Amino acid sequence: MTIKTVVIGSQFAGTSVLFSILDILASVGRDWEMLHGLPAVEPAFDVSLRTADGAPYWDINGRKITPDATLAEAPEPDLIIVPDLHFDPNGGLPAEFVPLAGWLGNAHANGAIITSVCSGAVLLGVAGLLDGKEATTHWGFADMLGRNFPRIKVCRERILVPAGEGHRVVTAGGASAWEDLMLYLIARFAGAETARRIAKIYLIQPHSDSQLTYASLTAGRQHDDQLVAEAQIWAAQNYHVPSPVSAMADRSHLTERGFHRRFKKATGQAPADYVQTLRVEEAKQLLETTDLPIEDIAAEVGYSEPSSFRSAFRRRVGLSASVYRRKWRGLAPVKA
Repeated sequence: MTIKTVVIGSQFAGTSVLFSILDILASVGRDWEMLHGLPAVEPAFDVSLRTADGAPYWDINGRKITPDATLAEAPEPDLIIVPDLHFDPNGGLPAEFVPLAGWLGNAHANGAIITSVCSGAVLLGVAGLLDGKEATTHWGFADMLGRNFPRIKVCRERILVPAGEGHRVVTAGGASAWEDLMLYLIARFAGAETARRIAKIYLIQPHSDSQLTYASLTAGRQHDDQLVAEAQIWAAQNYHVPSPVSAMADRSHLTERGFHRRFKKATGQAPADYVQTLRVEEAKQLLETTDLPIEDIAAEVGYSEPSSFRSAFRRRVGLSASVYRRKWRGLAPVKA
């Protein structure tokens, strides 16, 4: 059985993820057989790129894209894939999302499986397909998804989340999680062995790490509370103050309880959580760019006990500090 698959194009979609999805699904049943001198088999996926009106468009990267069809054209899809969508997570939802979301909702009601990559999960949220379900998205859009759609349980650490009855809704994390989604879908509809073959051809594999390994922990809600903004700046410059939350409250001339309430309203985090997040983010930068011993880094970002630092780091990043350093120092420039 060939799975009728639609990949949704739009002016917000990135180029590489969109065409990587089209390429990899078109290769199932063809490329492994070609490399091994075997006859091609019936394609597992009949893939088309569709938009609301089917007209050529310029994508977010300035590439002119020509779709295959409109969303309304036959055949009706068995599977729909929403790629990464580029828009400001701190701004409003683009108006163009509303008709796309309506079409997604109708397609799901008619039996289609709906999937997304990265920020594409937001479109599923607009369609109401994630209400009451677990979902993941790019770490930079996790707060926005939860804020706009409070009925969604946002699993910011997850790479892939199949959800709902029959797993008819599947969300994938950051942009490169398209690889995880493709291997999952190929295994689901064409078998695990076929998925392994595609992984070998394309040199890809499922992510073994949590998204927390990649996240910028301090990317979050923007606000215009000048008092809280000044407290945030102070916290970033005073790691060594023993009781930073009390010190920030004193500087604000508010009670500690009042400061806590105002800080959380502006940032979405309690002050103590924010300070610890800030310290761990600074430690990540030091692990990536210096050879300082981990104990010295712990002291540098305000932890008197290295064991407390190691525990906080693992809890927020999903890896130990030493494993994190090895992972990212491989990108350091080669010295002449």
